[in-house]
This record gives sequence, structure tokens and C-alpha cells, in this order.
Amino acid sequence: MEITKQTTMGEMLEYNREIALVLMNCGMHCVGCPASIGETLEEACAVHGLDADDVLAEINEFISNNTAAE
Repeated sequence: MEITKQTTMGEMLEYNREIALVLMNCGMHCVGCPASIGETLEEACAVHGLDADDVLAEINEFISNNTAAE
């Protein structure tokens, strides 16, 4: 799955629940909130005052490292 800024939080977490750890480390502590599930990564970052490009890079690095380990 390719994750972009337009990917919803629900789609990301369905793909890999461990992405929640990355999001929490970036400052999104409400990843389990039902309201956040339908938000895109870009929308969620805007709500939390985070740079969506930075968070996306963290997510992609996490995915890349986990895929390489498999």
C-alpha cells in the first residue's frame, strides 16, 4: 500500500496498526479516536499543527524498515 497525505487514518491503521506508534511519537495521541479515522493524514496533521510531509516521511521510513526486516 502506498501511503500519501490523502490516505485516511483508518486506511493506514487497517494496513498496519503499528503505524499508530509512529503517529503517537509525532504528537498525534488521539489515533484511536473515532473522529480521526475518516481524516486524511494531511487533515490530522493540520489539526495537530504538524507538517504532513515530515509525518509522512516518518511513516514511510517505518514501513520501509519493517518491510526490509521481513
